[in-house]
Amino acid sequence: MAKKVSKKPTKVSKKTATKSVAAKPKQARTKSAKPKLLSGGNPQIGKAYGDAPVQTYIASMPGWKGGIGRRLDEIITRTVPNVYKGVKWNTPFYGFEEEPERGAWFLGFHCVTQYVKVAFFNGSQLKPIPPGELTQKDVRYLHIYENEPWDEKQFVDWVKQASKLPLKRM
Repeated sequence: MAKKVSKKPTKVSKKTATKSVAAKPKQARTKSAKPKLLSGGNPQIGKAYGDAPVQTYIASMPGWKGGIGRRLDEIITRTVPNVYKGVKWNTPFYGFEEEPERGAWFLGFHCVTQYVKVAFFNGSQLKPIPPGELTQKDVRYLHIYENEPWDEKQFVDWVKQASKLPLKRM
């Protein structure tokens, strides 16, 4: 038995119509708004690949941390000219592209309340080993604090070494 199809136009309540019209300008504003800062001032950036999301992350780093982010990116890019970049889990990653829209990584960094944390994913194999150690067996960290010098020459050497070690797929 065939169902009768009504030819009457469907009524849309004013409330529903207003919501869908109002949502469009809000979406446009959200895209141009600065990213939300998470705990420690870490910018919330959606997963994306390439230089643009990394630059958005760095531009959103608060205060003195933004200067450190720009310096880290400049050093890494200069030291490893063909480096592949992306943002995952609100963290810029540096490595090499293995497949379209995916990569394998040797380094990442993010904001913590008092410092910028640089993670070398195979840091236990670097010479000398970076000072920061937590629960992950191979990962080692460099913490960069405001107004405290850090050894950029040593950092360049670690970046060179790390870029030649086996990469981490994440």
